[in-house]
Amino acid sequence: MSSPEIEAALHSARALILADLSARDVADAAVVSLVEDAVTHRRWWLEQWPDGTGYVLGLVAQDVQDALLEAFGRWPLCPSCALDGDPHALSVEPELGPDPHWVCGKEATVVAPVGQLG
Repeated sequence: MSSPEIEAALHSARALILADLSARDVADAAVVSLVEDAVTHRRWWLEQWPDGTGYVLGLVAQDVQDALLEAFGRWPLCPSCALDGDPHALSVEPELGPDPHWVCGKEATVVAPVGQLG
């Protein structure tokens, strides 16, 4: 059974990822289902490693990003590079760590914390 800390971390990750998806107008029903699948998968992962609650936001973000790439294309696009005609997806850094951010790998700049895309 899940602990309250695990459920709180998963609910927070879901809310923050949905906020980023909504900020970029891609939170339709199919995409929300991808988020739910990622959260379900990470619930199992956290039940195996409860100390991983600090890492789950970045992992769910990466899971959703990977699922979107397969189903719909790159997300989220780097806002500054897309304006310059070089659309590429932002990446999540750190890949496994607390306080994940969306980062432009080309310019090596932090765009926003995960959950705060504008």
